[in-house]
Amino acid sequence: MIECVLFDLDGTIVDTNELIISSFMYALKDNGLAPLTREEIIPHMGTTLQQQMRVFSGLEDVSGALEKSYRSYNYEHHDELVRPFPQVNETMEELLRRGIKMGIVTTKIRPTTIKSLEMFDLLKYMDTIVTVNDVTEPKPHPEPVLTAVNNLGVDPRKTLMVGDSTVDIQSAKAAGVYAAGVSWSLKGEETLRKYDPDYIIHNMKDIIEIVERGTSES
Repeated sequence: MIECVLFDLDGTIVDTNELIISSFMYALKDNGLAPLTREEIIPHMGTTLQQQMRVFSGLEDVSGALEKSYRSYNYEHHDELVRPFPQVNETMEELLRRGIKMGIVTTKIRPTTIKSLEMFDLLKYMDTIVTVNDVTEPKPHPEPVLTAVNNLGVDPRKTLMVGDSTVDIQSAKAAGVYAAGVSWSLKGEETLRKYDPDYIIHNMKDIIEIVERGTSES
């Protein structure tokens, strides 16, 4: 029986995809670096900003001008480019009604995590929020998921982690919780299936069905 559902943020419950891609493109251009296509950026989304920046720039130290360019553009254009995904609020309202604990496990920093949640009135549903600021080892390491589990005092074997990225599935499985990939991931359902998630959901409300029927695999 599922008693807790953990959610990734970007690309899972909030559509920040265009914001993230545009922010990377701007940061590279602003710092005189070679441009990248969407197709070159998408496979790395879900890892930390610093990890992605190192791959995209070929530089080891990205904590200065590159990160500043990304964050300034990202913050300035946040409300313009971020969109809701269908059925997210309705699903969380139903999970709340059923007494299911909920939390966020993300590689974003805390300020922008809170900003996105508040924008779509999702913050009120969260019993814990684990950001990249709260862990030593980010996803795909199990620490972020285990931190959320420990914060909530729930059983990993009764916990579901929902995400759009391969690192979400890897972190969930390493932490001993159930893993669900979302079919609307920019990486594609086929890519997620290679990491053996317990579920692929095609609509956010599929989570209610998983909670209702327990943890038999699909």
